Amino acid sequence: MKKRTPLSFARFWAIVIKEFVQMRRDRLTFGMIIGIPVVQLMLFGYAINGDPKRLPTAVLLADSSQFGRTLLSALKNSEYFTFVREIHTEAEAEGALARGEVQFVVTVPENFSRDLLRGEKPAILVEADATDPSATGNAIASLRTVLNGGLRHDLTGPLAYLAATADPIDLRVHARYNPEGISQYNIVPGLMGVVLTMTMVMITGLAITRERERGTMENLLSMPTRPLEVLLGKIVPYIFVGYIQVGLILTAARFLFHVPMAGSIPLLLLAASVFIAANLAMGITFSTLAKNQLQAVQMTFFFFLPSLLLSGFMFPFRGMPGWAQVIGEVLPLTHFLRIVRGILLKGNGFQEVALQLWQIVLFALVVLTVGVKRYRKTLD
Repeated sequence: MKKRTPLSFARFWAIVIKEFVQMRRDRLTFGMIIGIPVVQLMLFGYAINGDPKRLPTAVLLADSSQFGRTLLSALKNSEYFTFVREIHTEAEAEGALARGEVQFVVTVPENFSRDLLRGEKPAILVEADATDPSATGNAIASLRTVLNGGLRHDLTGPLAYLAATADPIDLRVHARYNPEGISQYNIVPGLMGVVLTMTMVMITGLAITRERERGTMENLLSMPTRPLEVLLGKIVPYIFVGYIQVGLILTAARFLFHVPMAGSIPLLLLAASVFIAANLAMGITFSTLAKNQLQAVQMTFFFFLPSLLLSGFMFPFRGMPGWAQVIGEVLPLTHFLRIVRGILLKGNGFQEVALQLWQIVLFALVVLTVGVKRYRKTLD
């Protein structure tokens, strides 16, 4: 009797060739093998920046003298601040910060030059949207050095005695909405969006592929239902699952992390329902594109990774380059993070969150339309 060798190179090589053939046939998996490292390299290498600069800044300039203009030039030259608009009232400044249109508001008061020349240390007010401490921390830290250094260029000759003082101006920084810079106030509300994105897309991403793999897809196709009815029927039950997650996170935010809840919780729940629906629609669309559950999971991960990194959850959104911000603006998580942080930390109402909410609705409608069309092809 011929003794079997423990390892046959021929048999081993045959298995290797078979796996390469299978890999070539599964083009989606092969594309993910190449695509995911490329995406990670691009995001971590180019898009992620922990020291954001050129932050949008508004100015309330009540004294347009030489010294006021010098201060603004010094801020601009620091590269941390980019002046995008001039405002005229405190209410306008409040609205711009609440809607997230600007990161800073710099107020140069009346009689600034007169008080400076008298040696009375006039006050300069800088208000910062500090909901994300990492986005404003370095810019705030540079303020005193930048402003004092800028003024000293003008305080020469007869005014040199003013430059000799330690601080010729009184810099007042108001870190709005999160004055103590507590990171949990920024991260915990954001986790609501991250958890919903991860779970909702994955759960529904497996919905139709599971039916296909278990052999129950034929029964579903034989039913007198329209594609939209089937897709909505698969989405609605998971909305309740999403609300359970929202409730758990809000409870933990309130009682464990003591996150302030300045705004309307019913408004937040309304926004959460739209966001949940958008992610469920994304998952359903993935399930119509994938041939099996493995591909559905791969698509989910490929969607979740950019959402996590480009939404402003882990890294400051305004610190990313322009092309990365354009991609981030397409993702529903970006807009939901602004909504949930705005409602809980800023006390925003419907007027302030309406624009972000409509962009999530538009995303959901587009994705659901694609899913319905793909499901029609499955029916054929």
